[in-house]
Amino acid sequence: MASTDVLGTQPAPDLWLVVVTAVAALAVTAPHQLWRVSRNAVTIAHEGGHGLVALLTGRRLDGIRLHSDTSGLTVSRGRPTGLGMVLTAAAGYTAPSLLGLGGAWLLAAHRVTLLLWIATALLLAMLVMIRNAYGALTVVVTGAAFLLVSWLTEPDVQSAFAYSAVWFLLLGGVRPVFELQAKRRHGGAPDSDADQLSRLTHVPAALWLFFFHAVTLCSLIGGGRWLLGL
Repeated sequence: MASTDVLGTQPAPDLWLVVVTAVAALAVTAPHQLWRVSRNAVTIAHEGGHGLVALLTGRRLDGIRLHSDTSGLTVSRGRPTGLGMVLTAAAGYTAPSLLGLGGAWLLAAHRVTLLLWIATALLLAMLVMIRNAYGALTVVVTGAAFLLVSWLTEPDVQSAFAYSAVWFLLLGGVRPVFELQAKRRHGGAPDSDADQLSRLTHVPAALWLFFFHAVTLCSLIGGGRWLLGL
């Protein structure tokens, strides 16, 4: 077990580690074949974002399903309109990037083990709401990776894993918005989060897509600066 106290800090990593983990994260988000697999982790964050905001806004969370095609579904009950529903619908595409931004802030403060424990706790809480076998499997495997790294590895390994995970969220959070934009351009995804938000707010779906782009790209820039110490 690593000796670092969860409330303590670890030394700042070498710049080469930050750069190498960024390249590694890009390597699993850019190629199409690898992205088809790694996108499952982004879907966990996406649906987890819907679920967390639903609970925070007073909605009843019925369950979350994660599918092998990397799609997902979060079902909540409450008012079909209003601020709570708008925030819940807006949380999905922004959640991976915002989680990555929060992770980058923790890493900039050298709170590596704390980040790993928070991630494990969030995944454990999400597991309670999973309603299908594939979803449970992906969350268990992901949570187990964070737990084992935080308990059984040395600080250097923890740092490499944590930086890779945060870079992955920051980079992986950007691509789904472009994919959604491309699908909508060709008449696909008629019931996407952007279209649901358009119906709820009477704001064009294109503006909601712009909002998603702004959040994900600004998170990548801001989080990247924190990670690189700029």
